[in-house]
Amino acid sequence: MADIIGVRFKAVGKIYYFDPVNFNVKKNDYVIVETSRGIEIGEVVFDRREIKDDEIVKPLKPIVRVANSKDIAQKEENKKKEKEAFSICLEKISKHKLAMKLVEVEYAFDRSKILFYFTADGRIDFRELVKDLATVFKTRIELRQIGVRDESKALGSYGICGRRICCSEFLGEFEPVSINMAKKQGLSLNPSKISGSCGRLMCCLKYEQEAYDELLKVTPRVGAVVNTPMGVGTVEYVNILKGMLKIKIETEKETVYQDYSVDEVKIIKNGKVVDDEEKIDEDLLKNLE
Repeated sequence: MADIIGVRFKAVGKIYYFDPVNFNVKKNDYVIVETSRGIEIGEVVFDRREIKDDEIVKPLKPIVRVANSKDIAQKEENKKKEKEAFSICLEKISKHKLAMKLVEVEYAFDRSKILFYFTADGRIDFRELVKDLATVFKTRIELRQIGVRDESKALGSYGICGRRICCSEFLGEFEPVSINMAKKQGLSLNPSKISGSCGRLMCCLKYEQEAYDELLKVTPRVGAVVNTPMGVGTVEYVNILKGMLKIKIETEKETVYQDYSVDEVKIIKNGKVVDDEEKIDEDLLKNLE
């Protein structure tokens, strides 16, 4: 077992483990740590705890110290400088007529490096831009091309649910999302209805999928033949979250449509997963993943 604390370097970023050593650190404290990018300041998101050795990447780096008031002041000053650097970089991009969109600027804690994050449709030759920026800032310059999901996470927006998008609100890391998840959840395969502000499949499809997988184990599909209190019928409609089914039951005299809960019926023969009837370009759907 190993003692660890969880540290974040961005408001909604990945959580990294560090050895708290003998420091008394608590949640919401700031600590100075050494990373692959150099000395950084991060926020403690959970207190000291024990986890299994196989759950950490060794060697586990110790924190350097608990941040003091001078460190916090430098962090805030870096934030101000990032805004200034953003404006200057926009001017330089325009000057060099580069087809790129600047998304975010990040100063290293010790100001030994400035990172400029951007999006672009293809490869960009930004060598002259880097030289120009280095002349202005007199420090090491790094330009990093990021994807559309990272852009949405950095900029923030609102989803079709009316809430702030998950990646900018609470999701620390992106996970793969597939069209198959949308099919299992019974969603329309219309790209405008299942894609987020980034133009890719909505992240919520992934973290809701586990619940759907469990429900699908006990829920008949559309087309399934089931035994009901009124006799054998065919499933016409499924509300998987409510656990409700609309069953078509044919008798000698009439055809009856009856609502039943999942636990009121017994599956005789399950139905097949049917693709959405809307005619959607398969290549377009693939590009959403």
